[in-house]
Amino acid sequence: METKKELRRRMSALKRALPEDEARRLSARIMDAVEACPAFEKADTVLLYYSLPDEVHTHDFVSRWGNRKRILLPVVIGDDLELRLYTGKDSLAPGPFGIDEPQGEPFDDYAAIGFVGVPGVAFSHSGARLGRGKGFYDRLLPKLTNAYKAGICYPFQLINEVPTEAFDICMDEIITANEQ
Repeated sequence: METKKELRRRMSALKRALPEDEARRLSARIMDAVEACPAFEKADTVLLYYSLPDEVHTHDFVSRWGNRKRILLPVVIGDDLELRLYTGKDSLAPGPFGIDEPQGEPFDDYAAIGFVGVPGVAFSHSGARLGRGKGFYDRLLPKLTNAYKAGICYPFQLINEVPTEAFDICMDEIITANEQ
C-alpha cells in the first residue's frame, strides 16, 4: 500500500492534470448526487466546505442551498475548525489558507448537524479518508456524532485502500460521479 505522502503526491498530480471544464462537469454531477442523497434531503442543518481550486467545486451548491437549509462552513482558527453559518457570498472573507470563510458567530450545536460533506485527498471504498495532513477534520468529525458523514470526491480519488490511523473517522458514504 502507498504511504500517505505517496498517495497525496499521486492525487495532487491527478488533480493538476484534470482540465477545468472536466472538473466543472464532474463537480456538477457529484453535487447533484449529494443533493439526491437521502441524508442530505432529510437534514435541516448541513456542514459543507467552500472548495479549494483542486477540490470538487461546491461554491454554487452552497449558494443554491443557503436559503433552503441552514448551511455551515468551517473556519480555520489555529489548529481547529470552527463552524459558522453561511449567510451569502458577501459575508465571506479569505481565511489563512485562501479559502473564503463566513464571518458570523461560531456555531457549536453539533447535535443539530444532520449531514456533513467532507473533502479529502483520497477515499477508500470502505469509507476511509485521507486528508491533507493537518488533522482539521480528524479533530472536528468526532464531535459530529449525529451527522451522516459523506466524503465528496472526484472518481479517481476513490481507491481500494487508504492508509489509516486509529483516530481516523470512517465516512458513512463516498459520493462521486459514476463514470459509465
